[in-house]
Amino acid sequence: MPFDLSIVGKTSEPARHTYTWKDTALYALGVGAKLPELDYLYEGRGPDGTSAASPQRGPHQKVLPSFAVVPTFQPMFDVLAKSGGDFASVVHGAQKVTLHKPFAPAGTLSTTARVKGLYDLRRFAIAHVETETKDEKGEPVADTMWTIIFRGDGGFGGAPPPRERGGEHGIEVPKEKPADFRIEEATTKEQALLYRLSGDLNPLHADPAFAKSVGFEQGPILHGLCTYGYMVRHVAEGACGGDAQKITAFEASFKKPVWPGDTLVTEGWIVAPGKVALTVSVKERAEVVIGGAWAVFAA
Repeated sequence: MPFDLSIVGKTSEPARHTYTWKDTALYALGVGAKLPELDYLYEGRGPDGTSAASPQRGPHQKVLPSFAVVPTFQPMFDVLAKSGGDFASVVHGAQKVTLHKPFAPAGTLSTTARVKGLYDLRRFAIAHVETETKDEKGEPVADTMWTIIFRGDGGFGGAPPPRERGGEHGIEVPKEKPADFRIEEATTKEQALLYRLSGDLNPLHADPAFAKSVGFEQGPILHGLCTYGYMVRHVAEGACGGDAQKITAFEASFKKPVWPGDTLVTEGWIVAPGKVALTVSVKERAEVVIGGAWAVFAA
């Protein structure tokens, strides 16, 4: 089916997303948060890391900044569904998040989305989808950019995608310099089944028969955005003293699949105050699964 290029540049109606502290805690667990990260898992945790439990005052836990992909997933999907592309063939190419302020542990958000561009790479087609998310006061919380690849849908006569080096901040892994931090963490065999409860219910991440039918003989793969969440947690640990809310922007390109149970290794190079270049690899296969990655944080 040919792409409907008339959708490019049109902004969707606002989509509301109401969430509770249980949703933000579930997301944190889905991207591997452990007991030392109790600030992101327990609603009675105060902003200074002390107990502040009070049913009247509401939840207090921090929210991982990569939670931004949860309220924006469905609006992104809805606008892209109007493109006419074959969703059976899509894979996630890259993801960018920019934070304007930390997420509240619970609340209602409003997100608009628009297809920024549909690009032609001969065999593949690439879509860039932007979203803007605001809180109940109408204040900006987060912007995202989704890069979605339609395998086999190229050759429609469109323009090639724009090329950037190191993203808008020009952050790249320095040559012949050891990483400033290296964090190794194993995922569980059930990781994708846990992460999907935050909204991405694609059977590719749960159903062995479906995964095999689309070329993944080894079985369901881990969501790219789950690996992405691990990367953000590792930046917090390696560069931000464990405080993920210091992170204000981050981006990554998904290079190869990860399977639940793989061990993720994040390496980070501090290239300037508040700027880190990143790669994520799988220990068992010694291959890079996330590249072209960076994060900006409060130094």
